[in-house]
Amino acid sequence: MKKPLLLMPLLAALALPAHAAAVAQLKAFVAGTRTVSAQFEQTVTSQGRQERAHGTLEISRPGKFRWSYAKPYEQLIVGDGKRLWIYDKELAQVTSRALDAALGSSPAALLAGDNAIEANYKLREAGKQGGIEWLVATPRLADSGFSSLKMGFAGNTLKEMQLTDSFGNVTDIRFDALKKNPPLAADRFRFAAPPGVDVLSE
Repeated sequence: MKKPLLLMPLLAALALPAHAAAVAQLKAFVAGTRTVSAQFEQTVTSQGRQERAHGTLEISRPGKFRWSYAKPYEQLIVGDGKRLWIYDKELAQVTSRALDAALGSSPAALLAGDNAIEANYKLREAGKQGGIEWLVATPRLADSGFSSLKMGFAGNTLKEMQLTDSFGNVTDIRFDALKKNPPLAADRFRFAAPPGVDVLSE
């Protein structure tokens, strides 16, 4: 007897073998998680130079997320479901724009968006390296802001993302202590500009 179709995404997320290919792990990860929290380390390579940063990430689907950079500079990026807020503490400046226009088919949309992965991306396997199964996600829209996105999975958990933009700059994000479906307070995805900062709305 076949299992009911409505249960298949949940069953896939719970029962997917750890050695499954990356595309299957991505689909199970998106289908089986409504909230995510993690620590991350980010390295941006541009013209042979590297810049490193780290911080924390929280996601509540659909469309809500909080990226908090701690070092080397403090920056907070919040998506509240309708608008995107970027707060640069050093510049004392906040930039806000409509969330849909800001995300499009960006990597943030892939992680915090709905489950329509293949509607926005072409997915293909990229093999296994260092115990991580890799896939390449190519945006179907040309104005996504990047030319290539690789995602690495192990044990049904997102471990790493590598983004290459149209100028050849590479951003590598490695995730640690990632938790699936943790309880996250609603106010984590609200933003109020601190007193005295400039707010630029687009």
